[in-house]
Amino acid sequence: MKLSLGIVGLPNVGKSTLFNALTKQQVLAENYPFATIDPNVGVVAVHDERINKIAEVVKPNKTVSATVEFVDIAGLVKGAAEGAGLGNKFLANIRETNAIVHLVRAFNDGNITHVENGIDPKRDIELINIELILKDLDSVKNKIGSMAAKAKFDQKLKQAVTHLEELYKHLEEGKLAVDFPMPKDEDVKYERRNIFLLTDKPVIYLVNATEDQFEESYKMVKEIVGDKDVITMDIKLEAELGEMDDGDRDEFMKDLGLEMTGLEKLTMEAYKLLGLISYFTAGVQEVRAWTIKKGENAKQAARAIHNDISDNFIAADVTSWDAFVELGGWVKVKDGGKLRLEGKEYIVADGDVVLFKHNG
Repeated sequence: MKLSLGIVGLPNVGKSTLFNALTKQQVLAENYPFATIDPNVGVVAVHDERINKIAEVVKPNKTVSATVEFVDIAGLVKGAAEGAGLGNKFLANIRETNAIVHLVRAFNDGNITHVENGIDPKRDIELINIELILKDLDSVKNKIGSMAAKAKFDQKLKQAVTHLEELYKHLEEGKLAVDFPMPKDEDVKYERRNIFLLTDKPVIYLVNATEDQFEESYKMVKEIVGDKDVITMDIKLEAELGEMDDGDRDEFMKDLGLEMTGLEKLTMEAYKLLGLISYFTAGVQEVRAWTIKKGENAKQAARAIHNDISDNFIAADVTSWDAFVELGGWVKVKDGGKLRLEGKEYIVADGDVVLFKHNG
């Protein structure tokens, strides 16, 4: 499945610098609002040592990692819901993403202006959330209006309208849609999801701070956002790491005591937040990582490769990635008794190496 994350935040908080570090694409990163006029989209390979170890065994013609699509969206300002700044253009771009990376500035730098004239994470978070909520209020109101007449003669639509009216009141209180329980009824749930509310998306709060600020800024933002995910990152440092060659970067990280980059942590957190896992296929032509929802069975997981494989599924050879690497490939895994033949209801585990059998 496609994983897309939208990077949002006020102007000059580090969005374009983060995007550059992620993708090594040099989009404009200037010291004034709206340096990014149109959303910049970058597809980034997911760092996963497991696929590299599998490839060392198979020695395939090519290795294809899982990917994350990052969308760098122009800075939001007060009044965006009414069209201020880039307004509706900004908000429409968020709808296309699976989750939001809400970038919060905690670092002080007199050379980089702040659109609100001062560093205040609480104010900044609330400002952006309110703009998103205002847009969602408009969307919910319009949806209720479009359903009202038909709902008089359709019990399911009536239930959906009732749910949306309660959701509207929740949003009016300045609360995010994601914090309002999703309805149990599938038809009602469909109507809510079909609005694609901005604040119904999972959020990772990414705090841009220097290393000496990590602990303090993490606690500060955590107190503001409660049970939402929070990550601290020195984005300037990440950008510098991105410009190094692999050897220099590894040595530099070792000196700093870093086991993985902040960008790798961000990707891992996104997988966790969205309930995603990776499984692998391994052949001479290609070793590839596939992204699926945790809890999907073998037949569902096969659809990530091709619908025909899923539709014509027979069975699947399955082993764990570490057994595959330790024993040295398919033949030795089978000889070592570590290969299992699984049916369509088998729940694929993170790190499984799978060979699908089908008659498509």
